[in-house]
Amino acid sequence: MRARTAPVVIGHRGAPGYRPEHTQGSYELAFQLGADAVEPDIVATKDGVLVLRHENEISGTTDVADRAEFADRRTTKEVDGVAQTGWFTEDFTWDELSTLRARERIPGLRQHSSTFDGHYPLLRLRDLLDLIDRAGEGSARPPGLVAELKHATYFEAAGYPLDELLLRDLADAGWTDRAGVVVESFERTVLVKLHDRGFRGRRVYLLEDAGAPADRVAALGSSAPGYDSDLSLRGLYALGSAAPSAADRVDGISVETSLVLSSGSVSMALFGEDDAADVGAVTSDLVDLAHSAGLAVFCWTLRPENAMLPAEFRTVAAGGTGADAAWGDWRRHFSILLHSGVDGVFADHPDLAVAVRDGR
Repeated sequence: MRARTAPVVIGHRGAPGYRPEHTQGSYELAFQLGADAVEPDIVATKDGVLVLRHENEISGTTDVADRAEFADRRTTKEVDGVAQTGWFTEDFTWDELSTLRARERIPGLRQHSSTFDGHYPLLRLRDLLDLIDRAGEGSARPPGLVAELKHATYFEAAGYPLDELLLRDLADAGWTDRAGVVVESFERTVLVKLHDRGFRGRRVYLLEDAGAPADRVAALGSSAPGYDSDLSLRGLYALGSAAPSAADRVDGISVETSLVLSSGSVSMALFGEDDAADVGAVTSDLVDLAHSAGLAVFCWTLRPENAMLPAEFRTVAAGGTGADAAWGDWRRHFSILLHSGVDGVFADHPDLAVAVRDGR
């Protein structure tokens, strides 16, 4: 088992607890709040520009639905087997998308952030690389990048190979040999392609607690093995030290916080006054098993709102006025995860995770 060190805190889409996600304000605030790295979600435009959006369907995170000039772009598509209706980045050029303004994705929970609706334009990946460069000027440890490639198989079929476009942007920005670059995806195929194209950073495989990866489903249909096969002991070793080739081996896995906890229901009676007390009793063995296979472990996403916390950590009864948006016992929840042995956490409020990690 590897020696445990303090986990890195990754600003999940910047600092979206305070500013609309994937905006300049969100990323710059993440740097100011002490995030060690930031995580953009990456999708493509009609002209092959990589842009930062949670999904390629953008009606919930931009003002596109209010723009009469784009009304005819509304359509229905199937993305990774799910029918969606709205506006999609691959139907717009970057020049068109650059006229849109970002909006808070979950305004019911984050009313403060929604006051910044309309303030920020969308960003390209190259814009974020510039922001990171500026944030790191004069620093011995500039912020890192953890880039998530979204819907890689879908975009590949549409003629937009995200791995190739990513490496192009990294090269254009002088980031080919940049330390601290991590690429993650829910689809292992694109991580293999990155290796084969000479990517020199770390590759992390995102895993959910249910379902199957879209690349496997595209290749094997309903018989595709689910994520649970990757989370088994044999699956973890096949991703890590027992992988059949260097291309197949990944550097780490990234999982939902529920997979780090011992079950979906954690008895609060297990916790004492010490934040670190009894952590072993309420966390699963996944972290130790993954470490034994040579894999780093990250978890997502640390959020303080009652609606985002397991029931045992909510401090206001669900359904009450403002209850979902109120902050629950986030400090205890964060502390358990940060003491679980994970190598990094994704947080919507990076300052809260940094404060718990550093004992402040």
